[in-house]
Amino acid sequence: MANSNKSPLNQGSSNPSSERYTAEFLGDVQQPRPGVVFLMGPTAVGKSDIAIELARRLPVEIVSVDSAQVYRGLDIGTAKPGVALRREVAHHLIDLRDPAEPYSAADFVQDAQQVVAQIRARARVPLFVGGTGLYFQALEQGLSPMPGADQQIRQELEAEAARCGLAHLHQRLAEQDPETAQRLHPNDAQRIQRALEVHRLTGRPMSEIQRQPGVPGLAARPLKIALQPVSRAWLHERIEQRFRAMLAAGLVGEVLMLYRRADLGLHLPALRAVGYRQVWQYICGQCAYNEMIRRGVSATRKYAKRQLTWMRRHFPATPCSGKRPIMGLPSGRESTVRERLEPAYNIDVGPSSQHYVKVSRLIEEVFAR
Repeated sequence: MANSNKSPLNQGSSNPSSERYTAEFLGDVQQPRPGVVFLMGPTAVGKSDIAIELARRLPVEIVSVDSAQVYRGLDIGTAKPGVALRREVAHHLIDLRDPAEPYSAADFVQDAQQVVAQIRARARVPLFVGGTGLYFQALEQGLSPMPGADQQIRQELEAEAARCGLAHLHQRLAEQDPETAQRLHPNDAQRIQRALEVHRLTGRPMSEIQRQPGVPGLAARPLKIALQPVSRAWLHERIEQRFRAMLAAGLVGEVLMLYRRADLGLHLPALRAVGYRQVWQYICGQCAYNEMIRRGVSATRKYAKRQLTWMRRHFPATPCSGKRPIMGLPSGRESTVRERLEPAYNIDVGPSSQHYVKVSRLIEEVFAR
């Protein structure tokens, strides 16, 4: 974003008092304005709905940060925006690959860099929205020089996991790369197998390779906003309601179309996405319909828990003192932009439908300098 006196958010904002409020709020603070916005949160917390309202209110364009939405044909189960909505509100980095094709975090960063340049050339702000933590981390910190995927090794590891169990693979990883094994959950099959794959390809621990320079992240400094559910029970209820709504919308039929393709299977990352794996197992006759629902809801809740843990670990929102609090922060957690070098905020999300107002006001306050 150009370092001008007036932010694009002010130029397009429907809130004419925002600039006056922000001038009073910030005083004479002179900090570099963030160039992009990260809106992150667990699945089913309402990120997409908030982002769409922001795009209607502010001059932002939505950039998906979802490792499943990049695949064509994975629509219902990924809550992908429909064609009509995408005509109304600009969305980027959706439907980039066939499910049989690989797509890595490095691919995502390179695609994101191009999209950011295009959006900023239109004097608008990129709004990155999603819950794929690795992608957010890669955007901000870059990626180490990892080797590409090797399908033969992956299939061998899949077969070994099926034969000996995932605990066996996790134990081997602990012997080859203790640092990575300690960081990964013993049930995280995809990342455990990836770490073993990297070791077989390079002869070196993945943790060692990750410390080397590789793909650079975005040059722009992000404003990071994390949506936190007001309670686990509220989020769990939303997760079940959404999964059942996806089934009613035709998720089984969508997965059946993929199942009929001879080149697709659960060995591919696209089909290991939460929800798709469980419906695939149902189509294969491995479980009954109600059991598929139970597995799908349970897997999604566990995924949301991992997302929240990742957010707390990698993008903590540190409160600081100031003369005027940011809207939406919990009582006792007042913050202002005045003392922040890396702006990061938590906003509690619950049954109310007006959370986008809090997020919109926060973005305006930070960018309107």
